[in-house]
Amino acid sequence: MLIGYGCALLIGLILGLIGGGGSILTVPILVYLLGIDPVLATAYSLFLVGTTSAVGAFRNYRLGNIAVKTGLVFSIPAFIAVYLTRAYLVPAIPNELGYFGTLTLTKDMAIMLFFAIIMLLAAFSMIRKKSASKDKHPKVNINYAMVVLEGLVVGVVTGLVGAGGGFLIIPALVLLAGLEIKTAIATSLMIIAIKSLIGFLGDVQNLNIDWVFLIPFTALSVIGIFIGIRFNQNVPSALLKKVFGWFVLIMGLGILWKELVL
Repeated sequence: MLIGYGCALLIGLILGLIGGGGSILTVPILVYLLGIDPVLATAYSLFLVGTTSAVGAFRNYRLGNIAVKTGLVFSIPAFIAVYLTRAYLVPAIPNELGYFGTLTLTKDMAIMLFFAIIMLLAAFSMIRKKSASKDKHPKVNINYAMVVLEGLVVGVVTGLVGAGGGFLIIPALVLLAGLEIKTAIATSLMIIAIKSLIGFLGDVQNLNIDWVFLIPFTALSVIGIFIGIRFNQNVPSALLKKVFGWFVLIMGLGILWKELVL
């Protein structure tokens, strides 16, 4: 239990440092360390990640780091998608999805397998070397249609697995909206906060939430994001992303091994 609460601090720390990635740890921590049902764990993840990101977003807003207009364009389709996914799609998924030989594919197993795939994609996104641009402020025509589409996709993924989707949001803000990486990281926190908390509302009507557990767990993550934001200017984000990417890759492979082999 103490290790799980310590990991809550780590989740916030990583969110503050790189604007994403920390949330990808939340569901595995809740499921494998604390023994929480995967569907309930994805709901708790939305609240924890949303609240932690909201605190980080407010802090970055005061520092002038957030592109508010671009963030709102992304957030609106994202929170609509995540709310509908949590309120209607997830409850509609049957408990047993099919049989593969002697293996029964359950709803919980499917969620964890999908989560593992998302983790692997996140890991490759953070590990791969990106070509650096010499122009720190390139002129980019914002493709709002693609920003909206990306928001919808991220909203559905967030609703299914409970992760913030920062590894999808940040590249979209850089490539489609032309934001500088530090601004993209800060803006991603605002987007994650809006869509995660609104998505969590879709769970309140369907699940019994253990607030006595969830609030202190979230409070530790909030402490972590303050520490992360403080050190954001001093720690090389590229190096941290690569190291964390390898960690996420190993965790994703571990979940696949546990669900499919063990």
